Amino acid sequence: MLTAMVTDADIAAQIDLLSAWIEAQMAYSGLPGLSIGIVYDQEVVWARGFGYANVETHVATTPQTIYRIASITKLFTSTAIMQLRDAGALQLDDPLIKHLPWFSIQQSATDAPPITIRHLLTHTSGLPREAAFPYWTDADAFPTLEQIRATVPHQETVLLPETRWAYSNLALALAGQIVEMVSGQAYASYIQQHILEPLGMRSTYVASPDPQHPQLATGYSRRLPKSLRQPSPFTDCQGLTPAANMSSTVEDLARFAMLQFRTDPVGGTQILRGSTLREMQRVHWLEPDWQAGWGLGFRIVRQYGKTYIGHGGSVRGYRTEVRICPNDKIAVIVLTNADDGNPLMYADRACQWVAPAILRVATPVPTTTTPQPVWQQYVGKYRNAWGDVQILILNGALRMIAPLQLDPTLTLATLIPVAEHTFRLDTPDGFSAPGALVVFALDDAGQVQQCKVGEMAFYPQAEW
Repeated sequence: MLTAMVTDADIAAQIDLLSAWIEAQMAYSGLPGLSIGIVYDQEVVWARGFGYANVETHVATTPQTIYRIASITKLFTSTAIMQLRDAGALQLDDPLIKHLPWFSIQQSATDAPPITIRHLLTHTSGLPREAAFPYWTDADAFPTLEQIRATVPHQETVLLPETRWAYSNLALALAGQIVEMVSGQAYASYIQQHILEPLGMRSTYVASPDPQHPQLATGYSRRLPKSLRQPSPFTDCQGLTPAANMSSTVEDLARFAMLQFRTDPVGGTQILRGSTLREMQRVHWLEPDWQAGWGLGFRIVRQYGKTYIGHGGSVRGYRTEVRICPNDKIAVIVLTNADDGNPLMYADRACQWVAPAILRVATPVPTTTTPQPVWQQYVGKYRNAWGDVQILILNGALRMIAPLQLDPTLTLATLIPVAEHTFRLDTPDGFSAPGALVVFALDDAGQVQQCKVGEMAFYPQAEW
C-alpha cells in the first residue's frame, strides 16, 4: 500500500531500504510472516505484508492480516478506564475495593497503602505479575474470571505500591473488571461499542476469533536448533482477556495510532479528548535511569533524542509492537506470527530510516523570513531590578536573549507576532515564560517606553 507521500524520492528510497532489510532478516531467521504499517498524523504512509500468514498453504500476509496482538490489549483497557474517568464514573486514585468489593490479597507489608486504579495502569501496584495459574507454560491453562477471583485472596503482593515498576498482567485483568463493574457492560461489549466501532476498527476482536478465520495468521513456535517451526496452539486468555486477548490488523491499529495525534472535541472518532490523550502519554512513573517509564497504559522510552510511547505484545505464536512518537506524529505498527518475531527491531529501523524522510517532507524547515522593518523599533537593551534582556533580529526573526548568561543561545527566545506591538514568546525551556505575551508600549514619538513579558516589565537602556 502506498500513499501520495511515498512519491517523494527520499521516502521511497528509505522504504526500499527498509523492505530489502526486512526481506533479508526474514530469509535468514526463517520468520514466517510480518505485516508493517507507518502512519503520519491521519494518514497511512505505507503498509505491506512480508512472508506468509500460513506457511503450509502459502497464504501471503497483507496489511489486512489478523494477528493476536496480546498485551497491546492493555492500551484498549486503559483507554476504556480513561473514558469512564472523563465521564465521572471513577477516579484514578480510587481504591480497587471501591469498584471490586470482592478484591482482597495478602499483603507482604503491614503498612501497604490501598492499591488504586492508577497503580494498575502504571504497573506500580505491587501485585504479582500473574494470576496463580501456569498459563505461560501451558497454552490451555488460562483461568476464568471466577478462578481468578477465587485464587487472588491466596496470593501475596510482591512489592509496596509505588516503590518500583513491576509489570503485571493480573493488574490489567483487574482493570478490565473495573470497566465491567463501572460501565454495567461486559468488557468485550464495552470495548466494541465505545472504542472499536467509533474508530472504524472492523477487523479487531476482543473475544478470540475463530481459529479458522480466513484472515487470521497462523502462529508459529520459535526456530530452535535442528528443528523446524511448528504451528503454535491457539490460545484464549479467558479471565486475562483485558490484559492480552485482542486480535487486530495493521490497518486497524493505524486507526488507533491516529487517535493519539488528534485534539478535536470528543465525539465520533474522537473517543477521548486531547488533554486526556496527553495525560496518558506522559510519564507517570520514571525508571531510575531516566530513559524509560510508564504513562497511563503506555510504555514510554527515550531513544535517539526522541520520546516514544507504545506497547508490545506476546502470546503463543505472535509477537507484536506499536511504537508512536507523539511529537513527530509518526507511528509504526509491526505484527509477526512467530514466538521469536522480534517486532521491536523492525519498528526501530522504521523509526530510524523512514521517519526522518517523512518529516522532511511533512514539516520542511522554513526558509529564513524577511525581518519586518517595524521590528527595528523594538531592538535594544532592557532592564529591571531582576535582570537584563536584549531584543535583536537574528536569522530573520525577532529574538530575546538573556545576555548575562554564559551561553545566551541556550535560552534564545523567539517573538512571534500576534498583533500590533504584541508578540507571543516561544522559548526552548519552561523557565522563560513560554507562551507569554510580550507587549511593547510606545510613546507618541514611537519610542519604546516598556517591554512587558507576561506580568514582568522591562525598561529600555541606552547603555549597560
